[in-house]
Amino acid sequence: MADQIPLYPVRSAAAAAHRKRAAYYSAAGPGSGAEWPSSRYQLEDESAHLDEMPLMMSEEGFENDESDYHTLPRARTARRRRGLERFVCGGWKLLCTSCCDWLVNICQRKRELKARTVWLGCPEKCEEKHPRNSIKNQKYNIFTFIPGVLYEQFKFFLNLYFLVVSCSQFVPALKIGYLYTYWAPLGFVLAVTIMREAIDEFRRFQRDKEVNSQLYSKLTVRGKVQVKSSDIQVGDLIIVEKNQRIPSDMVFLRTSEKAGSCFIRTDQLDGETDWKLKVAVSCTQRLPALGEDSDPPIHESLSIENTLWANTIVASGTVIGVVIYTGKETRSVMNTSNPKNKVGLLDLELNQLTKALFVALVALSVVMVTLQGFVGPWYRSLFRFLLLFSYIIPISLRVNLDMGKAAYGWMIMKDESIPGTVVRTSTIPEELGRLVYLLTDKTGTLTQNEMVFKRLHLGTVSYGADTMDEIQGHLRNPCPQMQSQAGGNNASSTPPRKAQSSAPKVRKSVSSRVHEAVKAIALCHNVSPVYESRASVGGEAEYAEADQDFSDGNRTYQAASPDEVALVQWTESVGLTLVSRDLGSMQLRTPSGQIQTYCILQMFPFTSESKRMGVIVRDESTAEITFYMKGADVAMSSIVQYNDWLEEECGNMAREGLRTLVVAKRALTEEQYQDFESRYSQAKLSIHDRALKVAAVVESLERQMELLCLTGVEDRLQADVRPTLELLRNAGIKIWMLTGDKLETATCIAKSSHLVSRTQDIHIFRPVTNRGEAHLELNAFRRKHDCALVISGDSLEVCLKYYEHELVELACQCPAVVCCRCSPTQKARIAKLLQHHTGKRTCAVGDGGNDVSMIQAADCGIGIEGKEGRQASLAADVSVTHFRHVGQLLMVHGRSSYKRSAALGQFVMHRGLIISTMQAVFSSVFYFASVPLYQGFLMVGYATIYTMFPVFSLVLDQDVKPETAMLYPELYKDLTKGRSLSFKTFLVWVLISIYQGGILMYGALLLFESEFVHVLAISFTALILTELLMVALTIRTWHWLMAVAEVLSLGCYVASLAFLNEYFDVAFITTVTFVWKVSAITMVSCLPLYVLKYLKRKLSPPSYTKLTS
Repeated sequence: MADQIPLYPVRSAAAAAHRKRAAYYSAAGPGSGAEWPSSRYQLEDESAHLDEMPLMMSEEGFENDESDYHTLPRARTARRRRGLERFVCGGWKLLCTSCCDWLVNICQRKRELKARTVWLGCPEKCEEKHPRNSIKNQKYNIFTFIPGVLYEQFKFFLNLYFLVVSCSQFVPALKIGYLYTYWAPLGFVLAVTIMREAIDEFRRFQRDKEVNSQLYSKLTVRGKVQVKSSDIQVGDLIIVEKNQRIPSDMVFLRTSEKAGSCFIRTDQLDGETDWKLKVAVSCTQRLPALGEDSDPPIHESLSIENTLWANTIVASGTVIGVVIYTGKETRSVMNTSNPKNKVGLLDLELNQLTKALFVALVALSVVMVTLQGFVGPWYRSLFRFLLLFSYIIPISLRVNLDMGKAAYGWMIMKDESIPGTVVRTSTIPEELGRLVYLLTDKTGTLTQNEMVFKRLHLGTVSYGADTMDEIQGHLRNPCPQMQSQAGGNNASSTPPRKAQSSAPKVRKSVSSRVHEAVKAIALCHNVSPVYESRASVGGEAEYAEADQDFSDGNRTYQAASPDEVALVQWTESVGLTLVSRDLGSMQLRTPSGQIQTYCILQMFPFTSESKRMGVIVRDESTAEITFYMKGADVAMSSIVQYNDWLEEECGNMAREGLRTLVVAKRALTEEQYQDFESRYSQAKLSIHDRALKVAAVVESLERQMELLCLTGVEDRLQADVRPTLELLRNAGIKIWMLTGDKLETATCIAKSSHLVSRTQDIHIFRPVTNRGEAHLELNAFRRKHDCALVISGDSLEVCLKYYEHELVELACQCPAVVCCRCSPTQKARIAKLLQHHTGKRTCAVGDGGNDVSMIQAADCGIGIEGKEGRQASLAADVSVTHFRHVGQLLMVHGRSSYKRSAALGQFVMHRGLIISTMQAVFSSVFYFASVPLYQGFLMVGYATIYTMFPVFSLVLDQDVKPETAMLYPELYKDLTKGRSLSFKTFLVWVLISIYQGGILMYGALLLFESEFVHVLAISFTALILTELLMVALTIRTWHWLMAVAEVLSLGCYVASLAFLNEYFDVAFITTVTFVWKVSAITMVSCLPLYVLKYLKRKLSPPSYTKLTS
């Protein structure tokens, strides 16, 4: 074997193909339907002036050619500047941009991807430096941990403000009280954050270390050597056992399996649960031993099926591979993008209110200094006032809200009505209560992704679920043609083939057509039957496998698509069973028990571009060569011979909600096949444009194929999809279905799932390819009212290019929208468009790897653990087990999380405002002196042990029972307006705080006796009681923990009075005078609010009270 194989990586070929495709699409111009995204920006300047054109135009405006539009671009007229001005501005701009670009290039220098030469088993010969094969998921290292965590905390306005305030206490002139009154709360917040981050970071470190220290066998000149995963280098020959993780991207050289292929599980890479078949390089698989040289040198083309990817699992046999990419250059690492940090709308609103409070704080301090008369060093007084009133902005706000979010997440996961739900992003549970748009996938989300074969159509006859026994009857009776061919097996097989090709017009019997159709379905696929070997010892496994080769009970089918498995399971049910398959052959068992062997000559796998797959097989008994192909009707209609039924029947099946596949065949002579094989091999060896050349050779075969049949497979709806969608629609949520499926199937599922109600019209957006067509179609759509929109991905791309704003505006008025033939990037783009144009909150629901980009782009992502694996559920903010759980998640948990957080946030602000009001009254009475009212422990205790538990217990509050919230989804509609937390409700709380603070302070000053200490005792005690009573006033439904928190806090305060003798006169506290004065002040501060609340509930009750009464 040659010890040096030049490897031309798939990446560089893909990059070249990408450039070629981009050039092709940009050359195709605006008329091409599948517009490459980059070309949208190239034409933007030129057609910018067209955006001002009114959309409602007469049709005459579009009779002219597209090129008539492109008159003088607006950009050119804007450049008429005076010489000197242009020179100065342009020069400065050029200098700045070039400096910035240079810095970016230095910081983010990307290595150019090019072909590399890999020396097998000799990594030391590699001239290039390659990255280490270590996995690193940690955010920080030992030096960046503290600075990184502190930066993440202090980039919030709230925390930065408190840091400045706390640091100012080191300046003697500005010192107001004890240092710990400022540093203790800040230190507590930072300590909690650093601890949480440190634990997360340590867990990541442990996970990385475990993966990096896994041991693998490496082949060297001296034999096998054990090597750590992190020490593997490019060029190493690595042995990977069954059920072991593949440590890096490798070329598959050899396997212990006789077939020369193996299965890998890719669920950790792309989320798909189906096994993938991988093929060993044939020249190295054939070698008796790996150490031998081959003479002469071998040139063999490598394809994607000869590669083994890092982080996938070997599912069968032992494999040997040569490492080609390590560490950061592996496919799995290059495909991971850092998802955006999602920040909830409530957090943004509270941040705005915090800034408003800061403005109020500055204004109040300026007023105080002004009333003081700017005497002495007034700026020092101003700063002292700023510090005195700093409690207007509560530091505990973020802590309380973060703890609240954690509590909501815990409640969601503990809810027995939605078992298996996992909250993965704890920062945005309140978002679930503010959603306006729900974007959902179809396959596996609304449907089960469990395929059932329903219909076989042969053109003149159609078989449904109730007539499958007729097909079994046809298969039990041997086909007359087959008998004659079997009889003439020994003679030359040319005459029957000649007769067949020369007289294709002879009408075949129904029986022979059924035989051919079922045989084609049983042969044209990439399904492999897998038999679980019960033997545990490696040596016995092969014999055990041979013994139980055809035991039906032990057989399972593996394929890349559930549709394929459904078709093969159906052929088994009617009597034609796929019993074994390897790289070179397939064996079918007929109803009579006879084994038919077919040699696989070529395999053309399914791709999303071609939308079809094919196989060339040779019947071992007759030596006949046949090319079978199956695919989507759009791809196959131009390939098969003329017929008058295919298009109509495809439409009929799609309207029933079935997924259709067209099956065709073409008989080949030995000469035709040999000619094809030589051209195909040549195309596969070419280094440049390999994919294009291979596709061209295959297309030469795809001509005038004989149409055999049309199959229909049903994808069943998930349980309770209809009531869930009804519930969400009644809650005012607009549902958009984004699917890669065809238009008819998507429309049918939209109707059957009640996404579109029975009474609603459906407007199907006609396919458009240019601006004129898009304009006319949008005008036609504008005239429709209250109808659902169905649009294809291609038409959507054209409309977004020219009329983005108009399309989104019209689509948002629809009760439901269905986008079919959508790519993953289009799904994500729609989510971003809705956020950008409407400013409303979006939620994405999906179950497969193709939904991840949409889930990460939406404000809130919900992943469903489905048949397509766990990738979507792992990338989502919340993962559920069934679509029906979304209703409970939004109506109950989303609604209550938002209402609780709104109440909690405003109450924490009230707690800070009331004490700042008291400080302001105290300072103004005592000649505007910047002296603190409460010092030391009183301030710390007020924000923590005295009021923390009752205030935090608001996270247990609920206005209606969960059953009521599910019964009346209309309650959810109110939340989208954001009335629970707005400047109006905030202003109400500010007025309450000013009233209560004023009453408490003035009352204490009016009633105090001889000593100032008594003012402190009376006012502080009344303040604590007022806060506890206000919590009780705010609560709508009592929970036993709330009562415990109230009693506990009061008990803590009473017990601590004995130790606070430096602030209070203990002898005075025990007198009756103290008790009645405190009671009187508390009564005056709280009773009017209780009366107002009672009157408001009587005269203008909120919507939920009508349901609970």
